[in-house]
Amino acid sequence: MKRSRVITTALVLALGAGVIAFAPLPGASAKPANRHFRVEASAFKYTPATIRVNAGDHVTIDLVSTDVVHGLYVDGYDVSVTADPGRTASLSFVANRTGMFRLRCSVTCGAMHPFMIGKLHVGRNDLLWRALVLTLFAGLAGILLARVREVRQ
Repeated sequence: MKRSRVITTALVLALGAGVIAFAPLPGASAKPANRHFRVEASAFKYTPATIRVNAGDHVTIDLVSTDVVHGLYVDGYDVSVTADPGRTASLSFVANRTGMFRLRCSVTCGAMHPFMIGKLHVGRNDLLWRALVLTLFAGLAGILLARVREVRQ
């Protein structure tokens, strides 16, 4: 394999990897929507345990406590609500920060209270797809390197 061809292929792979790593993905900016969730709090857990929304969504969470008084505090957004047993309480906010945030009980509800944690995932999981494509590029670079070594021997 000629040296110029190897350099050209390596540059194309490096450029492609750079684009995949840093360019915004098409369709990554979904229109904000109103998202409504019902979260049940009981026996030191939230159901569902994870809420997924897109950045910019207007999120409303109805907290329903089924046993004792529970709270729900969203880390990073500084919003909270408290629900009495058998009652529903709501909180709303705009998910304007991407990432993973904890949902924590804000009322001491029993011995396992510190472990009553849920998750709020805001945004798309672009890192997974970018990592998969970069792994593919690394594999192609490995194949290219192996072919260059074969030609030299």
